[in-house]
Amino acid sequence: MASMPASASEAVTKIETAVPSREETMARLMRGYSRVADFRRDREYTVADRLEERAADSADTPFILFEDERISFSQANAMANRIARAMMDAGLQRGDVVALMMHNRPDFVLMWLGLAKAGIVTALINTSAAGSVLDHALRQVDARALIFGTELAGAIADLPEGDRLAFLFEHTETGDKPAALPGTHDLNALIDAAADRDIDPASRSGIVMADPLYYIFTSGTTGLPKAARMSHLRFINAGEMVGGLMEFGPGDVFYCVLPLYHGAGGMVVPSVSLAFGTPFVLRRKFSASGFWPDVRRHGITAFNYIGEIVRYLLASNPSPDDRKHSLRVITGAGLRADVWRAFVDRFGVERVLENLGATESNYGITNVDNRVGSVGRVPYREQTNLRVMRWDGATDDWAHDESGNPIEAEAGEVGELIAEALDGNGVGGFFEGYTSEEATERKLVRNLFRSGDRWVRSGDLVRFDEEDYFYFVDRIGDTFRWKSENVSTEEVASILADFPGPLMVNVFGVRVPGTEGRAGMVALTYQSEDAFDPAGFYEFAATHLPHYAVPLFVRIGAAARMTTTFKLEKLRLQKEGYAPHLVGDDFLYVIDHAQRSYARLDENSLARAELPPFAPED
Repeated sequence: MASMPASASEAVTKIETAVPSREETMARLMRGYSRVADFRRDREYTVADRLEERAADSADTPFILFEDERISFSQANAMANRIARAMMDAGLQRGDVVALMMHNRPDFVLMWLGLAKAGIVTALINTSAAGSVLDHALRQVDARALIFGTELAGAIADLPEGDRLAFLFEHTETGDKPAALPGTHDLNALIDAAADRDIDPASRSGIVMADPLYYIFTSGTTGLPKAARMSHLRFINAGEMVGGLMEFGPGDVFYCVLPLYHGAGGMVVPSVSLAFGTPFVLRRKFSASGFWPDVRRHGITAFNYIGEIVRYLLASNPSPDDRKHSLRVITGAGLRADVWRAFVDRFGVERVLENLGATESNYGITNVDNRVGSVGRVPYREQTNLRVMRWDGATDDWAHDESGNPIEAEAGEVGELIAEALDGNGVGGFFEGYTSEEATERKLVRNLFRSGDRWVRSGDLVRFDEEDYFYFVDRIGDTFRWKSENVSTEEVASILADFPGPLMVNVFGVRVPGTEGRAGMVALTYQSEDAFDPAGFYEFAATHLPHYAVPLFVRIGAAARMTTTFKLEKLRLQKEGYAPHLVGDDFLYVIDHAQRSYARLDENSLARAELPPFAPED
């Protein structure tokens, strides 16, 4: 990748305190690793067993705190038993797949826990799925039944006729009126009629940790979402590892504002609670104004974040009470260094555990050293299943030597992170893939370093330093090429984030008809277009970025375009490009070098910039 000024992450790390020894970093990582070392993939132990253990040793301890509800571990276990019996009485059997589509509420977690007791696999469905997308998801997992919350009845009603579902179950919150769609069963009534004593463990005899607990759908940035297999082992590992790294203990309370159908909210948070017998606070959806009141009310000590959520918290007005809270540690992904430092300075949070991984990945990197901007350190990389393959931006692929062999990256070089898929019975390196064997195979590279090896491509471009601290650079496909130079959207966004004013900064490449590569566009979030200073932004970008990385286009909007998992949306914005009729109420600007500014986009301003009108791709 062509040289660029140091990103915000790299600039900040230069002023950090002395680097801990590799032994010190490893000792911190072992707080998590040591907790899972004895697990085996063939062990007959499931999440249902774990819930029953907590119901025995932490019976009256809260498991889920939700609005005015307090659900203890024993109550959760009893409800899971009722759900399991209701499903079995309805005719569902061990090994069946039941899709679950419901907004954030305790019933969501209790549903898949109950299904696990019966040996039934759950498919966690994105609440925004509807029509053909929902039908595609159900078919990918060969779902026999669908449990849906009344609040999502509209999406269910729009399912194509002739679907293969044998059962539709509607579940209604207290006080709500059921939709009572034709052919649906009243799940509330079925659960109320079922007994709450523990299910006979023989009903799940033979189910081992490697067997599927549920399916989670990936984001689908390159097509329709794929269903990733998630085993009991993966779920249990997540809680043991993350809780261990956060040094969870009595008195800790986790906070979940992320969707429960996603790995960050639906797996990590409840898994930590089940591992340590501690509660988590569940919210229907993230609220910047409600965040700190929740923390103070419940004594929340830990929070699982997505980077953009932290930026929203920083955008709130400063208060004398900013440091009057119990939050001591946050963990998550996508936290830019500028936001990281500002958040810690303002709110006084002691620790940030930034990490890099994915729902289906067979590796994980976690920053246990509080090194701002890094996704973590791999102190003894040669002892892991991780490698970094040097990236060639000109070909959008790995770099190769004269013999055609791919080249591993060295310190300071950009490369794609890959992880070897390991066989055997241990917990490390296993890759469970997707329900689609074709999708699983596309993720793999075989016979890379030796005959028979298999490597999982992460799709993440990273850079590591001489001390083996890793830094996220970009997703493959987000980095674009312009004027024969490679532009990292993450690095540009990190630099432009220092420009005062916008709440969100989202950088991506857009197609310019008749030219090669893509031109830079930045979407800035302002409450009003009047708040945008075109000349000031031009000067800032031209001063801090190389000429080829200065955005040609600026899009101003009152709201950031986010996915349902709080990630900045890029794909749809790329497709809309700089076409005025596609951007709705947003405002478009194009660069004006002569005026050292940006001008409102129209035929004349495009002509001055020597750019053609936008033509959407087919």
